[in-house]
Amino acid sequence: MALQRTEKRGMEGGGASYGPYFDPDYDSLIERIHPPRVCVDNETCEDCTLVKVDSANRHGILLDMVQVLSELDLVISKSYISSDGGWLMDVFHVTDHLGRKLAEPTLIRYIQKSLVVERSGAGPGEVRTCLGKLVGPGHRLASEHTALELTAADRPGLLSEISAVVTALACYVVAVHVWTHKQRAACIAYVADRSTGRAITDAARLAHIQDQVDSVVWAHQGPCERRWVRVFGPFPGRVHTERRLHQLMREDRDYEAGPPPPPAEADQFAAANIEVRRNGWLPSSSMGMETRVSIDSWMERGYSVVNVRSRDRPKLLFDTVCTLTDMQYLVFHAAVSSHGPLALQGLRLDLCTRNRPGLLSDVTRVLRENGLSLTRAECATRGETAVGTFYVTDAYGGGVDPERMVAVRREIGGSVSLEIKENPGWPPIKKSKDPSPKRRNRSLEEDRPKVSLGSLLWSRIERLSSNFGSIRS
Repeated sequence: MALQRTEKRGMEGGGASYGPYFDPDYDSLIERIHPPRVCVDNETCEDCTLVKVDSANRHGILLDMVQVLSELDLVISKSYISSDGGWLMDVFHVTDHLGRKLAEPTLIRYIQKSLVVERSGAGPGEVRTCLGKLVGPGHRLASEHTALELTAADRPGLLSEISAVVTALACYVVAVHVWTHKQRAACIAYVADRSTGRAITDAARLAHIQDQVDSVVWAHQGPCERRWVRVFGPFPGRVHTERRLHQLMREDRDYEAGPPPPPAEADQFAAANIEVRRNGWLPSSSMGMETRVSIDSWMERGYSVVNVRSRDRPKLLFDTVCTLTDMQYLVFHAAVSSHGPLALQGLRLDLCTRNRPGLLSDVTRVLRENGLSLTRAECATRGETAVGTFYVTDAYGGGVDPERMVAVRREIGGSVSLEIKENPGWPPIKKSKDPSPKRRNRSLEEDRPKVSLGSLLWSRIERLSSNFGSIRS
């Protein structure tokens, strides 16, 4: 992956920095003259769909592309990214989580409209992903509701206590997203007034909610543990929720926990890919892989080259591009290839029931009382229906006892539809004949130069940020 760092010019620290003037409307004008061309190709490859994008280049456009594919619950198995001057060409190999090509016309149309500048202002319609999630303009809550954001030490029952406080303050949770990483937790909850169903805008009430939530979080914090709690009223242009979670984790400096990953050598990528292919997509081959990151300077081009090897997982490319974009780096060229199954994230619970005050508090309380920990959660309301997905482990991050899940189902019970699923690895096992030795060897040789993009760790990049080359003026 070849990177360059963007430079911000202007008045900083009381000193003047001079540079050429660029009209702020220039980039949007170029996009309207040369709008992105999006091609969804189902003919070239037998086992995946190719999404090809040609577009005028701008900072953040790669993140926009990957964000659209990620929020549709699509898996990117390979990607080729290249930009030359003011133009870029990207190719993504994608399937859904069941390993199927993209055949639904509404899904293809959504991708095309989301990636193309709409001159008429009409955006894409609503679409349902393979995991049952609704995506579309009506389900973007960031700019319409009151947002509660927090980072704190991860512990069992944190989400349960927060939702209980929100309920006690005559509010209800419209949607919530929770991430955990290295004993730290980040949460974004969109809340509304219980009596009116509208966003809360009164400054005094917002401050009261913030104080009450902060008190609950503080009550269980250690003497040196950090926390951050803020409540914001609705405003347009709020950052995409999952990208905002990345920013919260970065500001919380979750990457400081644990040692940096060991360096990755170029030949390790080919060796890792070939070994996984020989093992026939065995989960153990992926789960045992450790993360390796290395950063090298390409002085002749003014680039820095980042090599990453890691076990794969959902939205890995999105996470990596988020990291680089927020650190003000541009990806000029990249080759991404994943082999083997995705890392498991815990037992998955899908919930669907009639919405009512205190529902989230009750469900998370049952999980807490049964000794379960959340690794990730996404919940939302659709009219009078509440839906949610919870990834759970035991208190030590291990598997969940089936008898404990029986108790959870019994306690939640009632009119609640609770589906318990093993979170399967990806790609799914396909029934096909083994290729001939000659064809298998040729396939392995083709895979040799391709890079397997893994989890780009903040610690490694920040400690070596001085190695990155700057854009030459």
